[in-house]
Amino acid sequence: MTPRRIRYSHYVLHIAVAALISICCLQPVSGQIADADADAHALDNWRSAMAHNTQLGEGCFRAAYPSIIWKQVECKKWHPRVHPRVSKPSQGQIVGNGDDYVAEAPGLITETVGTFPTVTDVKAERSVGVPEFGDGGILGSNEYSLQLNTNFGNATAACAGGSEYCFVWQQFIYATDYAVVGEAAVFMQNWLIEWGDSPCPSGFASDGEGDCYGNSNYVSAPDVVPSSLGSLSLSGAVAGSGNDTVIFIDGSTAYSVTEPDSTLDISQVWQYSEFNVVGDAGGSRADFNKLVSITVQVALTDGTTSAPTCLANGGTTGETNNLNLGTCSIASGSSPYIQFTESNY
Repeated sequence: MTPRRIRYSHYVLHIAVAALISICCLQPVSGQIADADADAHALDNWRSAMAHNTQLGEGCFRAAYPSIIWKQVECKKWHPRVHPRVSKPSQGQIVGNGDDYVAEAPGLITETVGTFPTVTDVKAERSVGVPEFGDGGILGSNEYSLQLNTNFGNATAACAGGSEYCFVWQQFIYATDYAVVGEAAVFMQNWLIEWGDSPCPSGFASDGEGDCYGNSNYVSAPDVVPSSLGSLSLSGAVAGSGNDTVIFIDGSTAYSVTEPDSTLDISQVWQYSEFNVVGDAGGSRADFNKLVSITVQVALTDGTTSAPTCLANGGTTGETNNLNLGTCSIASGSSPYIQFTESNY
């Protein structure tokens, strides 16, 4: 606004001085805001870089912002708690146990990154038992798992010795209170589905239903409260004749574990990915408070820039949550993805 010049000209000096003072006083605040924006942008770039930072040997690793160098840490071993596959078409459970969107790639997937771009009004969550899975799992408040799961239906060399119906399935997992109360675990769970009556291979145990399962080593991570889902990501990467890698990022700290791809040879058959927040093992369900909305993004690397297909009812995990699926969108580009919202409005 231009100051009036007639009869009010003596106010111009006061206005100019006031404006100068305002500029001087506000400049540090503006600088602080710019610095904060720059810091947030740098952290976002770091998180994106670390989600793809899979050039690791065998072992367990940790990295803290701003470093992009993985440091080797203690690998831990624990008798696997089961994160089961689909039992039957879900009844009363909303997302999971088959009822989930899945990203199908045009080619073989070498990497998938799962994130929650928008999380609204998550205040509480509780993992509860589900009767059709025997009410199992790690139950209670703030108990959940992030799962990134591969497809069903393909056999590899890992099925040698099993039945003709054997196929492989791999899960990349972050699970709260998995082995130690107060600590989460980041690991891979490996499955030989429909293995049959033969003894399970070394490193695998029978689930009593003709399937064999086993865990990679795990690395300890914090038990993150569900209200912080927006700061978390989970990625899985595979490399034929190399290592498979799971990476969990909690804000400014990243955790990773590797195992030989020959465990399942999953790199030969990985064609679609499921990612979500669900109950913590044993077919349990993650129940969120009312009026929650979570946006889920599943980004793929498959050697193309083509958009993946968004498949409904394509999920493979048996765990669930109490949210309703919204619509699913797709995007092409250097990091093609599907994205959808789930809520309980």
